[in-house]
Order: sequence, then structure tokens, then C-alpha cells
Amino acid sequence: MSALLLALIAGAVIGLALGALGGGGSVLAVPALIYLLDFTPVAATTASLVIVAVTSTTAMSAHARDGNVRWRTGLSFAAAGIGPAMLGGALAGRIPAAALTAAFAVVAGAAALPMLRTRPRADAMVPVRPSRAAAAGAGLGAVTGVLGVGGGFLAVPALVNVLGMRMRNAVGTSLLVITVNALAALATRAGTVEGLDWAVVGPFVGAAILGAWDGKRLAAKVSGPTLQRIFALVLLAVAVFMLIDAVA
Repeated sequence: MSALLLALIAGAVIGLALGALGGGGSVLAVPALIYLLDFTPVAATTASLVIVAVTSTTAMSAHARDGNVRWRTGLSFAAAGIGPAMLGGALAGRIPAAALTAAFAVVAGAAALPMLRTRPRADAMVPVRPSRAAAAGAGLGAVTGVLGVGGGFLAVPALVNVLGMRMRNAVGTSLLVITVNALAALATRAGTVEGLDWAVVGPFVGAAILGAWDGKRLAAKVSGPTLQRIFALVLLAVAVFMLIDAVA
């Protein structure tokens, strides 16, 4: 199968997950780039940030039209992660490839397990300490910078469980957080962006954008918990595979 066709298929799947779940697709972008398209771990994390930034912006616009983006909360949450995202982006190039792959696998697995157990929450905001929200935002930014993921698979649970946001708003707001963090991390990776294979990354981004629109429509037809559990199982399988590959 050609690299172009693989990029189109992978991009469509990742965009679908981003549009439907408000995140999660990006965590599949890195393994897809490494194992399907032969990117190095460092190049894959950089390309993933490009894909995530563009796709999340597109998906966010659709959710914003429906009033599901909480701009003030999202920007405050994202602001706490800008510094850690930039620092993580600068450090990523100095981490050995095997260690980067292993770290990615551990984070993906840790994110998948709670998603399998998540129960629906009440659609009400609850008071939250600013320090707690800032800590969650900073941690998310660091993960984005180092591992090249948007962090939506962590942002949605954080917005729901830490800030008490209802699921529909958490999905839309997480896309705002993802976009800000991805752009901050990319700012420290300008040198690696120039060396990307744009003949592969370009079609990947295009397919992801189209997939994101379909993902939003899918979210309106299939229950959130069902989509979340399916994604969690796929994510867990990817995490196990990458961890085996890293330690082999």
C-alpha cells in the first residue's frame, strides 16, 4: 500500500476521533506516522503537532457554532500549559527514541484505562480551585510538548473531572486547549518542521480535517460512552504494541 493511501486512511481515522471525542485522535497519529509511514519518533511527534493544530482548529469552529466552546475557561486552562508545552517541545529532541516511544506508550495506556471505567456525570459546573485547574493545564501542556500529542484524551477528562464541565462543552473546549498547546509546542520545533515530508503530512492533514467534520456528526448519533470505550480499547492495544517495541 502506498504511503499516500496510508496517510489518507490514518488521517481520516484520527480526524474522526478528534471530531467525535474532542481529542484522542492525536494520540494515534504518532504511532501511525512511526509504524505505517516510517517517520522517526522525533519527526513523528513534530508532524503530529502540525496535524493536531490544524485539525483541532477546524473541529473547534464547528463546535463553537453550536455554542459548545467555553472560551474564557479554555483559554485560562490552556494559558497554564503554554510554558510547559514550549519547554517540553525543546526537550523532546534530546530524549532517546526508545525512551520517547516507551513514554508515549505509558501515557497512552494510562489514559485508556480510566476511559473504560468512566461514568456519565451531571451536566453542572462545580466550584474548583484555580491552583488545581492551573496544575492540570500545566501537566497537559508538558505532555503535549514532549510527546507531540494534542492532549485531548487527557483534556476532556480534566475539564469534566477537575472543572466539573459537562461532556458536550468539554469536547468543544478541549479543542481550544489542544490548539493553543500544539502551537506553543511547535514554536520550539521550527527546525524540525522544515525537514518533514510534506508529501505525506499534507494529505494526512487534509484527510484529518474531513474526518473531523464527520466525527462531529457521528458524535450526535452514537452515545459518548460507547465511542469512548471503543477508542479506549484501540488506544490500549496501541500502547501495548509500542511498549513491546520500545523494550525489545
